[in-house]
Amino acid sequence: MGLNNLKPAEGSKFNRKRVGRGPGSGLGKTSGRGHKGAQSRSGYKYKRGFEGGQMPLHRRVPKRGFNNIFRTEYDVVNLDQLDKLFDAGATVTVDGLRERGIVSSRTAMVKVLARGEVTKALTVQAHKFSGKAAEKLTAAGGKAEAIGK
Repeated sequence: MGLNNLKPAEGSKFNRKRVGRGPGSGLGKTSGRGHKGAQSRSGYKYKRGFEGGQMPLHRRVPKRGFNNIFRTEYDVVNLDQLDKLFDAGATVTVDGLRERGIVSSRTAMVKVLARGEVTKALTVQAHKFSGKAAEKLTAAGGKAEAIGK
């Protein structure tokens, strides 16, 4: 194997379509564009979602419900996850959760929920806690510290 034997995978390279080269080529005269109409002309650009005059999908499908644009989204972390990943006496921060991949890096807020049990004393710093989660953390000898935005 050497640089002189390298070549692309079979079928990955195609010859360029040469249009307007006579009737024998199959792409002569109108060059595969048909007769008249917007697509036969140069500079034609269709709009996103355009379906040739048919009512586009985004207008055919009915709107449902209400989308609150001011809604705050939270990434959810459960107590059983914290119990598994952190040692006793550790301080759990939002950045620590992001580093371990529990929380996605693009979402700003973190909420701790009460699924599972906590067997260690952990100090957890998050944006929000469910009532049960805070109770369980303090019962295990830890702390639930709410941080601002």
